[in-house]
Amino acid sequence: MYEIAHRVLVLRTDPPRDVTVTVGVPYEEPTGDWSCPYRIDGLDGWEHERKVTGVDSLEAVELALAMVRAALAGSHEAKEGLLSWEEAPSGQRPQTVYVSVDKIRDIAYIAMKHEIAPEEVVSQVEVADVVLDFGDAGQLLGLELSNAAGRLPPEMRS
Repeated sequence: MYEIAHRVLVLRTDPPRDVTVTVGVPYEEPTGDWSCPYRIDGLDGWEHERKVTGVDSLEAVELALAMVRAALAGSHEAKEGLLSWEEAPSGQRPQTVYVSVDKIRDIAYIAMKHEIAPEEVVSQVEVADVVLDFGDAGQLLGLELSNAAGRLPPEMRS
């Protein structure tokens, strides 16, 4: 694969190890569709090159990046909080939160990680129609928001 982009993440295990994400140059298939190869080394089950196919080179790259994001976020390593980007640029950078909305009950749950097991929540604090869930080390795991339809931005109400 001819590489156009890569990033090295750190898996905080003992000993720590690198997880390298590589995206290759998109190429045109004989069918006229475009494919973009990608690879994630150091993450269990992703050690070989994969590809996604789109209608043009830009869509192929976009799909490859979406697949990489989904693979990283859905990995057990990320769910356990073991995956980090040690060499992040200075200043703030966006972080992923997970929003689920129950339109019938008009509540939303905003989780700080992909999945929260019920036994992880050791304390709750209610403040102005918001219930904050905390873990055993005092870390915020998520929050339940009442009256979600009126309090969430439109793009988060789906």
